Amino acid sequence: MAAQVTGRVHSVESFGTVDGPGVRFVVFLQGCPMRCLYCHNPDTWDPGGGVPTTVEELLAQYARNEAFYRKGGITVTGGEPLLQIEFVTALFREAKRRGIHTCLDTSGATFRPEDAAALAQFDALCAVTDLVLLDIKQTDPAAHRRLTGRENGNILAFARYLAQKEVPVWVRHVVVPGLTDSEAGWKALGTLLASLPNVRALDVLPYHTMGRSKYDALGIPYPLEGTPAAEAPLAARARDVILAARRAALEKPGGRAEE
Repeated sequence: MAAQVTGRVHSVESFGTVDGPGVRFVVFLQGCPMRCLYCHNPDTWDPGGGVPTTVEELLAQYARNEAFYRKGGITVTGGEPLLQIEFVTALFREAKRRGIHTCLDTSGATFRPEDAAALAQFDALCAVTDLVLLDIKQTDPAAHRRLTGRENGNILAFARYLAQKEVPVWVRHVVVPGLTDSEAGWKALGTLLASLPNVRALDVLPYHTMGRSKYDALGIPYPLEGTPAAEAPLAARARDVILAARRAALEKPGGRAEE
């Protein structure tokens, strides 16, 4: 039974308010293939870590505070939750059966459109996903590689795939001084968003250093030592530039997304 499918869970948050609409039960899954320089959860990297947990066990935890989630639901994040796509699908399938809103917070880093079997798994997941929080770190491949250690071709393909599937998306972008603070990069992201009619919101988040202590605890170097936290006005400016570029792209012949 789907309720007995097991995943490796790092932790849960009972009253999440920034991971989708409403108050949400947030599940942090273990494992991530990327090494983003600004990652504040390095303790989720190891796919063998965490606690084996069944779908039923998570939904039982959800049920304890169900009254608070009437306008919210369940969000699965990480790490990178798509490393455990079968578990996420099983959880969302059972959640949808119970009338619970489902939200996936992902970078799309595991998407493999050339693999028919993998694509079938994504199709199954999309069928039970109400909202995707899509973390777009960089649109430029070289800049993305410097930031995360990986290419982004499959991630951009995932964004287009979600548009084809008409899955609502909230895009998230983190502004890091010296890494993701160029107007050219923001404008490129705005142009990309113009091509995605399923985008419903844009969250531009300022880089913070609150995860610094976790690196110390794990005995690994902090990659952005000396990089200051981004101020809120910088994130606001980035958002303005991104949205202006999106509007400009939509005004050109062939602009795709609908306002």
